[in-house]
Amino acid sequence: MTMERKIKLRTLNSYITCKICRGYLIDATTVTECLHTFCKSCLVKHLEENNTCPTCEIVIHQSHPLQYISFDRTMQDIVYKLVPNLQKAEINREKEFYQIRGLPNPKDIPLTNGETNGDHDADPHAEADYHRQDEQVNVCLECISSNLKTLKRRFIRCSAQATILHLKKFVAMKVLNGMEKYRDIDILCNDELLGKDHTLKFVYVTRWRFQNPPLTLQYRPKIDI
Repeated sequence: MTMERKIKLRTLNSYITCKICRGYLIDATTVTECLHTFCKSCLVKHLEENNTCPTCEIVIHQSHPLQYISFDRTMQDIVYKLVPNLQKAEINREKEFYQIRGLPNPKDIPLTNGETNGDHDADPHAEADYHRQDEQVNVCLECISSNLKTLKRRFIRCSAQATILHLKKFVAMKVLNGMEKYRDIDILCNDELLGKDHTLKFVYVTRWRFQNPPLTLQYRPKIDI
């Protein structure tokens, strides 16, 4: 018969906390070069002025470090399971953020069954139709290379949760005749190369907040640096 041994949470804190803010990981994001993990907002703010990992100081990338970080869903799931009420508290903070600013919270939009995304305590996204019920972003895709075709329809409307990777696949399908060729495409905003895991909402808030819509992005053949 196997005896269960209880482990105190504090013995695990060093593995599930952000080394920048010292709090539990929120939107856990990992540096692909060294596999150190931080809160996404903390890491992005750090990389605005640095190109090294905050923990080991390895150079992530000389010019485009944001392209070499990735959301770590497994780690975030572990943190939420280990820390009581952390996910619920984060959801409440998000709701308060929208309320203070008078903005609609995407999780409060009614679903087809009459519920809202926020009705699901265990998973606030359960049964949500992201393509129709989520917050939307208007995007203009401009070609900045003579080596690629210009899109016939430059303006698209899609979920704010769509990522740059989704756009790369879309552009590759339209101009390279194959979605699997997305690795041959770079997408930029204000001449800054965007990481594949960035959501359109994140790009809009951090790169386009004070400019008029639509969110204007550029695409070109991939440039290896």
